[in-house]
Amino acid sequence: MIKQEVIDKVLETARIEEVVGDFVDLKKRGTSLIGNCPFHHEKTPSFHVSVSKGIYKCFGCGVGGDSLKFVMELEKFSYPEAIRYLADKYSIEIEEVERSPAQLAAQDKRESLYVLSAWAGKFFVEQLWKSEMGQVIGLNYFKERGYREDIIKKFELGYSPEEWTALVDKAQEAGFHPDYLAASGLAIERDDKSLYDRFRGRVMFPIHNLTGRIIGFGGRTLKTDKKVAKYVNSPESEIYHKSDVLYGLNFAKKAIMEEDNCYLVEGYADVLSVHQAGVENVVSSSGTSLTTGQIKLISRFTKNVTILYDGDEAGIKASLRGTDMLLEEGLNVKVLLFPDGNDPDSYVQTYGATAFKDYVKSHQQDFIFYKTNILLRDANNDPIKRAEVIRDVVESIALIPDEIKVSVFIRECSSLLDIEERILLAELNKIRLNKAKKADKDASRKAQTPANTGMPPFGMDGPPPDFFMTDDERAGVPAMEVTEQPAQLTAEILQEREIVRILINYGDYLATWEGDGDIPVAGVLLGNISDIEFKDKGAAFILKAYRDAAENYEIPDPKLFYSHADAAVSELAINCVATKYSLSENWNDDKRKIYVSQEYEHLKQLVVEAIYRIKKQKISAEMHHIREEMKQEQDIANLEVLLFKYQKLKEAERLLGGFLGNTIVK
Repeated sequence: MIKQEVIDKVLETARIEEVVGDFVDLKKRGTSLIGNCPFHHEKTPSFHVSVSKGIYKCFGCGVGGDSLKFVMELEKFSYPEAIRYLADKYSIEIEEVERSPAQLAAQDKRESLYVLSAWAGKFFVEQLWKSEMGQVIGLNYFKERGYREDIIKKFELGYSPEEWTALVDKAQEAGFHPDYLAASGLAIERDDKSLYDRFRGRVMFPIHNLTGRIIGFGGRTLKTDKKVAKYVNSPESEIYHKSDVLYGLNFAKKAIMEEDNCYLVEGYADVLSVHQAGVENVVSSSGTSLTTGQIKLISRFTKNVTILYDGDEAGIKASLRGTDMLLEEGLNVKVLLFPDGNDPDSYVQTYGATAFKDYVKSHQQDFIFYKTNILLRDANNDPIKRAEVIRDVVESIALIPDEIKVSVFIRECSSLLDIEERILLAELNKIRLNKAKKADKDASRKAQTPANTGMPPFGMDGPPPDFFMTDDERAGVPAMEVTEQPAQLTAEILQEREIVRILINYGDYLATWEGDGDIPVAGVLLGNISDIEFKDKGAAFILKAYRDAAENYEIPDPKLFYSHADAAVSELAINCVATKYSLSENWNDDKRKIYVSQEYEHLKQLVVEAIYRIKKQKISAEMHHIREEMKQEQDIANLEVLLFKYQKLKEAERLLGGFLGNTIVK
């Protein structure tokens, strides 16, 4: 369990722009930072970070929170794991409590797989550096490949012993359940339910997620037997989905943002050699075809990708179609082919780091032009093949969402292909039209499918219920039951949320129009609505928190609500402070002599109207309730009582309406 003072220190130290900036390429816009949202796919940034408020908010999918909630949602961390991650980032010491096998077994499966993978990573590292066979076989192999010790340690390279159950035996001794050994892919289950190691006699490449947690492994055999697979990778698991992972990205993300470019290579060895050469903005698809998930990862940090192909033209042709996916996602793609059958790894080893950097800088070329030239070379003077090349190239250009780039490529390719621009444009429009028709048909078919429930995407109404923390996960902080929000936003609920918005943004401001002017706005609001209870679950919780604090003459810190376990509370709090637009720095300056007033300058009007409106709304709701009662009431005496109440409420409603319609607050 983590001490509360440590948690407080972590939350106070964490900077939202630094935490989010590790995962999203943020650009300055006005008083906010913006970038592409990591929680949903978008090409136009709608993800805002407010440094002054310490929050993030996506106006596309609706997610929002503070630093803690960001890492929890992005990496699906539990509360303690998110605290530990932030503590590690800011070098804040946390005293870890040793967990027993029983405690480990009681953890949820996903977290147990993370713990087991981290343990396995340390096991392989120890075998590499401390066992005789690890040093003789594994360590010597890495050093013969030219890898320095600092690179070997940085990437946590290791060695798996040749024995059938070396890891299985040690893991079970450490208290890990056999089911998790099989689920993680570290072990394989025989027919008799016994387990044996998957990565026997291999050098190990741990695969990390963006936050540096080990989620899988790649193992390379050092045997020359052709019957033995050269590489064995972890199978898919609850924490490892190879289509959403890029090897080395956790080490490369900072350099990618700084260089505004990502080098994409094929294998683990390429990443290590290029990284060692001083080029750290390099990642690998780990030998698999590039996927949409991997492209989305890259696009978080840059829009520029340079593919460093191995020197195998046949392999390049086979991958051209997959590379088109990068264009479709709006990325700028350049390619580079190494000479004489070299790949990035062998080129660095042969010619050195300086020659590698110079070659990459001088020989990379735009993907469209490269594709055009390589296909034309095969077509020669065959008119049929040339027509296929033209169509293939135009199909690639049609994927590009930027019309200016499309225009440039059409003009340049017209010259390369020796064909008029208008013909290329006609083919381009035909391809786009067919694509649009197909999309319309697919959308129509999907709309008619019974399985289409019309549920909003993740983020619109918060994460799924099983995301929220348990009592243990919150390290002693009680968890709230996830509340169910109203089916629709009524005027009554909107008024309740407006009260909460004022409390969160201006609760600690002084109500200068009240008494001696030393009463906070929160006190004025709470005092005037003491007889009102909220129906909206999130608003009701926040209102109660302010009322409880008021009893001790305190005002709660709004940050307490940003990472609350209940989505209704956290989302409402974030929505209350998040703003998509901010006043430009060009306004309110001495030069233009233009002054734009701010909301806080009209607090009296804001507060008074909010009180009147919610009272009027509650009166209207009560009047509706009485009308319904009167329809059912048969007793004359009771009817008279109801009518008397109704008339009094009607008079109050009229008075409030008059105030709202005519009162000018100075």
